[in-house]
Amino acid sequence: MISQDSIEALKARLDVVDVVGSYLELKKSGANYKAQCPFHDEKSASFVVSPSKQIYHCFGCGVGGDSIKFIMEYEKLNYPEALEKLASSYNFSLTYTDNKHNKPRSQIMDRLNEWYQKLLISKTTALEYIKERGIYDSSVEKFGIGYAPDSSGTIDYIKSQQFSMSEAIEVGIVGYDSENRRSFARFIERITFPIHSANATVVGFGGRTITGHQAKYVNSPETPFFNKSRLLYAYHHARQTIHKTKEIIITEGYLDVIMLHQAGFINAVATLGTALTTEHLPLLRKGEPKIIMAYDGDKAGRGAALKASKLLSASGFNGGVIIFGDDLDPADMVKNGAIEELANMIREPKPFIEFVLDEILSLYNLRDPKAKEECMQDGIGYLKTLSPILQEEYKTYLAPRLGGMGVGPSLIKLTNTNYNIPIMQESRHKDMWELSLIKTVLERPYLINQILDVLDPSLLQFHSSEFSLALREKFNEPSLMAIAVDDKIKSLENEEALKAELITFLMKYYERELKKVNIQSTVSFEEKAFYIRKYRGKIATLKRGKLVDFKN
Repeated sequence: MISQDSIEALKARLDVVDVVGSYLELKKSGANYKAQCPFHDEKSASFVVSPSKQIYHCFGCGVGGDSIKFIMEYEKLNYPEALEKLASSYNFSLTYTDNKHNKPRSQIMDRLNEWYQKLLISKTTALEYIKERGIYDSSVEKFGIGYAPDSSGTIDYIKSQQFSMSEAIEVGIVGYDSENRRSFARFIERITFPIHSANATVVGFGGRTITGHQAKYVNSPETPFFNKSRLLYAYHHARQTIHKTKEIIITEGYLDVIMLHQAGFINAVATLGTALTTEHLPLLRKGEPKIIMAYDGDKAGRGAALKASKLLSASGFNGGVIIFGDDLDPADMVKNGAIEELANMIREPKPFIEFVLDEILSLYNLRDPKAKEECMQDGIGYLKTLSPILQEEYKTYLAPRLGGMGVGPSLIKLTNTNYNIPIMQESRHKDMWELSLIKTVLERPYLINQILDVLDPSLLQFHSSEFSLALREKFNEPSLMAIAVDDKIKSLENEEALKAELITFLMKYYERELKKVNIQSTVSFEEKAFYIRKYRGKIATLKRGKLVDFKN
């Protein structure tokens, strides 16, 4: 069982924006962040994450909670499993009351990584390759480059360190051949590149063969800790510079990143042998940087750049593309000393939208009228993924490049069916004053007694149930979380502001009650006279600027 002190210490490290942002693409909205809810189908963004309250809430389906609750719901884990996953992501060591699980789960990865680095020192072939690629000793140390021996060597080391094969298999270091009933190391006679989470925990490895293996590069398999579609190589090294410069360079490989960092481009990262996907977007959104795709000029590189540019531009990212020619890549340019030329290319990338449209145009024979028509439809299909303003703007870019008489912007007909502007879903009637009062109870509980002296939940016309929940401290109720994360609802700042608002509210309330009494015909004259005097007396007191006791 995980100790409560350990749980509280982990919670203190968690940031709900960071946790949720690792799974969803969050967009800033005032003091909060918004996204499309992962727990129900919707077209508009009704899922809100509040950094100040450290909670999330969906105004569409009502789900909500903290970082741990999100991991439980999204990953379908129970409470202890969610804690352990978060602890692994944050490189945090949980403690257990039974003392059976107190060894950090990440220790096997860290220990093996250290061992691989020690082995590199004595592997001449690997060191010669690294030197030939222009990598400095300082970069070898910074990026933790190592060497994996034959399969038996890795397995023997794992056993010598008292780790179990099941643990090694779980984290992806070792595989199991069920047909031959034997374990085998995932990385055999390869230069190794440790892959870290955004929080600098080793979660996997990349390996480059130096023995002519058909697969030049391999990565760790998918595990609960390693998802190559959510990770970027060296992001933990680049993060601070990315946030400072508001710019990120995305390359295709480990060596590109290492050489770019070596040349001073410390904001460089790489995808892990996969194309850029929607799962990468939450990580890329952090710090809202300009994104520069630096890809090879071969067919595969251009294809990957095209796919990434479509994704990024449709998602509202700013940036552009650099395509390298003459069989060069960023690593080659750094090695050859062409750093100033590289810097100029990075300063002036081709904007995503222009790159996509030019690539589309290059795919067709524009001298053929039928091909020209198909090209135009292809271009229109892409433009429809953009905002209405960008659609109109880039019609004038596409039309003249199609060539020929009669091809003008007016010929390019666009409808905005594919572009959705996020709109918060409207719920039932909201009384903003009552909601402000409830938010005051949530944020300034020391004012509760002053409120309860003069009113009761029954006095609220629209939100009495939420007010009752707040008084009972049921803060995990979805209705209260919705109030807590709603930027439009402002709490009352101090006792004076609260007093003034209560006087105004109670004046209106007792005036309504007085009218009701005056028109009632089912009560006796004596009872009606009693309530008329009572309500008039309360109204007179309120007019003098004094609050009145609700119970009297």
